[in-house]
Amino acid sequence: MRSDVVRLFQTLPHPCGYFSERTAQNIVIDPSAPQLPQIYDLAVQRGYRRAGGHVYHPQCGGCRACIACRVPVARFRADRSQRRCLARNDDLVTHVMPASYTDEYFSLYRRYLRARHPDGGMDDARPEDFARFLYTAWSPTRFIEFRQGDRLLAVAVTDFCAAGLSAVYTFFDPDEEARGLGTFAILSQLRLAYEQALPHVYLGFWIDSHPKMHYKTRYRPLEVLREGSWHELEA
Repeated sequence: MRSDVVRLFQTLPHPCGYFSERTAQNIVIDPSAPQLPQIYDLAVQRGYRRAGGHVYHPQCGGCRACIACRVPVARFRADRSQRRCLARNDDLVTHVMPASYTDEYFSLYRRYLRARHPDGGMDDARPEDFARFLYTAWSPTRFIEFRQGDRLLAVAVTDFCAAGLSAVYTFFDPDEEARGLGTFAILSQLRLAYEQALPHVYLGFWIDSHPKMHYKTRYRPLEVLREGSWHELEA
């Protein structure tokens, strides 16, 4: 008889990716649990994220800085800067594709990591790292491509859940930074969620006043998960 109990594991302490002086730990849902594909949607709604086949939530001793956040799609309105970003990228064509490895994807991914994370441990990615980090056999992942003609400029790795779209990762051509492709990817995910009548776009974790996370507050209204309930973040 199959058990309905799903085990949770706590990782060992490891260096925090946001505060150099801190260590971090995660709660991870048992990656071998047969129910994982079925409970993933609920996990997303409860603030969990996915990296490869691991579904996790930060659980750090003495620190609760990482707060899950999402945008309610029907209430979102692009501001002036975001509308300019949409106009700058009006020449791009969007395709929603199956998650898979291709040499074209990997070449763009590698160039992005080398430009954005030099000497950070991710800049020498191998093909197996690409698949291990971005998708897994059970995940509801699609690659949203942004192309200028035949030229691939960006890929938004996105999980399509009943609760909404979960923005897993975006990589783009580092030579096209002026386009604001990271912003354009989120705006495109919001538009796609709206067209598919999905209620939310999940943007991962927000950290108050952290320079790497501040951009998420530009998508309003922004909801944050505190003590098990979603609340709108005050402007």
